[in-house]
Amino acid sequence: MAKQDITIYYTSDLHGHFYPTTYGDKTQRALGLFRCAPGFVKTPNTLVIDGGDTLQGSPFTAYCVKELRSARPVAEIMNRCGYDVVTLGNHDFNYGADYLREYLTQGNFACVCENLKDETGKSIFPRLVKVMENGLRVGIVGIVTDHVNIWEKPENLAGIQVTSPLEAAREALAALRQEADLTICIYHGGFERDLRTGRLLSSSGENIAYQLCQELDFDILLTGHQHLSLPGRLLHGTFALQCADNGREYHRLEVSVQDGKPVIRSQAVAAQAPPDPELMQAFSGLEAQVQHWLDQSVGSLPYPLHTASHLQMAACGSDIAKLFSDVQLRASGAQLSAVSLANEVMGFGESVTRRNILASYPYSNTLMVLEITGATLRAAMERSAAYFDLDERGCLTISETFLLPKVEHYNYDYYAGVEYRMDVTKPVGERVVLLQYQGKPVQPTDVFSICMSNYRASGAGGYEMYTGCRVLREIQRDMSDLIMEYFERGLQKTLFQRIPFQYEVRGGPLPCWN
Repeated sequence: MAKQDITIYYTSDLHGHFYPTTYGDKTQRALGLFRCAPGFVKTPNTLVIDGGDTLQGSPFTAYCVKELRSARPVAEIMNRCGYDVVTLGNHDFNYGADYLREYLTQGNFACVCENLKDETGKSIFPRLVKVMENGLRVGIVGIVTDHVNIWEKPENLAGIQVTSPLEAAREALAALRQEADLTICIYHGGFERDLRTGRLLSSSGENIAYQLCQELDFDILLTGHQHLSLPGRLLHGTFALQCADNGREYHRLEVSVQDGKPVIRSQAVAAQAPPDPELMQAFSGLEAQVQHWLDQSVGSLPYPLHTASHLQMAACGSDIAKLFSDVQLRASGAQLSAVSLANEVMGFGESVTRRNILASYPYSNTLMVLEITGATLRAAMERSAAYFDLDERGCLTISETFLLPKVEHYNYDYYAGVEYRMDVTKPVGERVVLLQYQGKPVQPTDVFSICMSNYRASGAGGYEMYTGCRVLREIQRDMSDLIMEYFERGLQKTLFQRIPFQYEVRGGPLPCWN
């Protein structure tokens, strides 16, 4: 049989980064779909594929949601860039079923997401077989991490079941064996093991790409979710890779199939090319609206709130975390607050703009108030204390468990409303050596109300202790909107009271002041 060749272009986790900017300022940077798209050379034997998390994550997409209330611009961009097939990421559900439906309806691309089932158990976006011009039959399956069930607001999943990605992929692959010459699985999830050693890095089930390679035999596994750049390699017989986020790169795969045997080569292509001028121009009016919207002031501060390294902020406190805590406490009326900071935090100048807020709080989280006991609070704080480690010199550092296989600074929580001290020289689980509320030691049976994001209240990030807690109330507004309102009402004027945070490191107290 004659050799059949195809080329695949793959992106994932664009998070609304189409223009080459982070939106922290107006500087052009080496990222964005418009820098990648010029490399997509379309022929009848090419496929352009995306791995999900497209609709959320940048001020551009925030503007589409908050001001335009339409996903049409995002669909138009994906159409113009020539996408053939996409799967869904966990963040694509953040704005509800109607918004997602509009995106997919307006798109000229197919959506595959095998483990998204309706109430009868039928796949909503089933596998497909694309027959290329050269006759090659390409079977494509999409799956998304089933932790969507944990993270997403229930109303956004009404009528939808997110089932086991492993079992859905297994069933789809069995059917495709008779229908396709080449099989591809697009998995919005990542690797749970070190790819060099096979060492288990996480057993949470959030990421199962290594298991997919072990137990199934897709020809190609395209992964995402972890925002890692992982070059293509054979892993238990499957050619697997992962693409970096925000359009920082795309992967080009050259595939030759002869006598049923694929030969695959891939290259990660960094977003260094000049952005496509036609795409830049086509959406320039909308981009100008976004930039103007971002630069509108919503309030002021007596002095800037600067960022530092995540280690320094976690160990010594952060004015930005204090600000977010005050927003949560005022919005909820709770006694306590738990907040986290994104992996990348911009900080605030004296004049606070929407740009500052959306760059420092990029998530579409709402708030929940839980009733917790002192025992639950301590367990949660011990999880946060596991963020720290000591290096060979005895210096404070960040635990590998928060850095591998994915950087997760956002899973360290800052607590407001209690006084606490952590001793990092003690074993994980025994580090909270002081925990007081209004000057009195917190007892295991004490009861508190605590405000946190809906993401954290779901138990995500290793905070399973919250899942059984009683929900006192929900605040169904985006945290970014609450922050903007906080400044518009001038509530930040009472924020700056110097509050000491104490942590014990190597047996001695380290007083840190915001």
